[in-house]
Amino acid sequence: MSLLASTHRRKNPLTGRWILVSPHRNNRPWLGATEAPNNTTLVNYDEACPLCPTNTRANGESNPDYKYTHVFNNDFGALTPSCNDLPADNLNDDLFSADHTSGECRVMCFSPEHNKTLPELEHDALCAVVATWQAQYNELSQRYQCVQVFENKGEIMGCSQPHPHGQIWAHQHLSTEVDIEDTQQLDYFNKRGTALLADYVKKEQADGTRTVFENTHWLVVVPFWAAWPFETLLLSKDNVQHFGQLNSTQIDTLAEALKVLTTKYDNIFNCSFAYSMGWHNAPANRGQDEQHWRLHAHFYPPLLRSASIKKHMVGYEMLGESQRDLSAETAASILQAASTTHYKATAGKNHDT
Repeated sequence: MSLLASTHRRKNPLTGRWILVSPHRNNRPWLGATEAPNNTTLVNYDEACPLCPTNTRANGESNPDYKYTHVFNNDFGALTPSCNDLPADNLNDDLFSADHTSGECRVMCFSPEHNKTLPELEHDALCAVVATWQAQYNELSQRYQCVQVFENKGEIMGCSQPHPHGQIWAHQHLSTEVDIEDTQQLDYFNKRGTALLADYVKKEQADGTRTVFENTHWLVVVPFWAAWPFETLLLSKDNVQHFGQLNSTQIDTLAEALKVLTTKYDNIFNCSFAYSMGWHNAPANRGQDEQHWRLHAHFYPPLLRSASIKKHMVGYEMLGESQRDLSAETAASILQAASTTHYKATAGKNHDT
């Protein structure tokens, strides 16, 4: 019996965690959404929005009249630049352990237009987004070991501000997920002499079943171990460990990959597809070879059957391990079939893939 027909578990080599896959529960013909999507129309400029150009934010500062991206220190950042004193007992306690931390949190507006998300931006605007990610990484990685670039898109993912934006958090400690991935990739490299994700790219290219998009420098797949329904992994095909190493061609082709993937997402349910996404760079300034790393981004979208029905990680997922019904291969086939022309641009017309 094949994997697509039997209940089984799949291991995520980046984390060492397992996912329970139950394809017999959901491997049936895809009928699409039955619920109407939320078609709320946003204006191009909102005078009440704290992220729109020239508007005033909560701290009294005004945004410039920016034309592409704009980055500023988060007015309500989760990290502070200086460390606070902690009780000495907590620093060495096995049961009540705490540690100092400090860092910076920034907000990055993707566009001056209040109503344009990543898939709706023109290519040059997407290139500006990637170039800004790189510039922010180059600056912050001089002071911090861990630079987390991410985006929460949609109210369903807890995003309270509709103006398209992402965040950049930087700190000296390795975040838990980056630390785990670092350990797993290093162990693999020490055993095999090759990078885990470099080998993974080759195997996915040879298989093709889970590939959503590929160009000269980037590969998008629904990973074999995906936990979320339409989870994807965006991988550098080149020997690149962090944003600082990207050249102009890699930035240009990354913009293309982002456009295609996020457009396909929106076209699955004809809605602004919610997700949390984030980039994982190799830890910075450790003074060691990071060849076990490859730059990559995770996209974790919760939507399952429509613009309003999401998968919840509850019960068994919280207490045992992740579980999914829709196989990674089925999810990939749906994304493969989705148009690369945004549904808003083809309203009232037939979609052409």
